[in-house]
Amino acid sequence: MTIQTWLLAFALATLYGAAFHVWQGGGARRLALYLLAGWLGFLIGHFGGDALGIHLVKVGALNAFSATIGSAIALAAARLLVTSDTLPGTK
Repeated sequence: MTIQTWLLAFALATLYGAAFHVWQGGGARRLALYLLAGWLGFLIGHFGGDALGIHLVKVGALNAFSATIGSAIALAAARLLVTSDTLPGTK
């Protein structure tokens, strides 16, 4: 992967994490958590898509589809892990 591909991946993952933070709200800690989750999910999704042979939407060497799905899963998991109001029986 070229440096341009890495920069695009970093920009997209950052955009996903920041947009999720705008949508869900929270302070600076939540922003940091969502950015980290977006980056890690994007990375895992990209390489997971490569390993599984998923090549639906590719931008150069970047598996944009699987990376986006990985980022969305990681962001949703991070949201579920930090909020206790979605669990039944908690106050």
